[in-house]
Amino acid sequence: MSADIEEQYDKIYRYCYFKTQNAALAEDLTQECFLKYISQNTYVERGKELAYLYTIARNLCMDTFRRKAFVPLDENAGTEEVLLHRAELKLCVRQALCLLSYQEQELLLLRYAEQLSVKQISAITGLSRFAVYRKSGQALDKLRQHLRKEDFL
Repeated sequence: MSADIEEQYDKIYRYCYFKTQNAALAEDLTQECFLKYISQNTYVERGKELAYLYTIARNLCMDTFRRKAFVPLDENAGTEEVLLHRAELKLCVRQALCLLSYQEQELLLLRYAEQLSVKQISAITGLSRFAVYRKSGQALDKLRQHLRKEDFL
């Protein structure tokens, strides 16, 4: 395994954590992702290791959701007022994200949470670069409509 793939471990973990909202499960999925990557080294010669890792992680997360439902762990840090504000904010954002299609959620996660380039997202999702730009822009517009500023003041 090349050194730059080892550096991608944290990115894959964050991706799994955003998908599952469970630190232990995200760690397990990340480890399983890298085990699958190592055992299937036929894709390495194509030079798209990161896209392959994200594809494996995406499939593992989807398989996990199909198999069982789980409850995310709460963060118990800070004052009660801060925790309440965070919980309200998370709830508002999650509700707005739930109104988006699965593909739109996936594009926003990869683009803004994982900070991947459009080219990388294109390789992961199988969409053209132009489709990624267009669909992620449309998803942001929908999200902005649902999360108006006056809702948070």
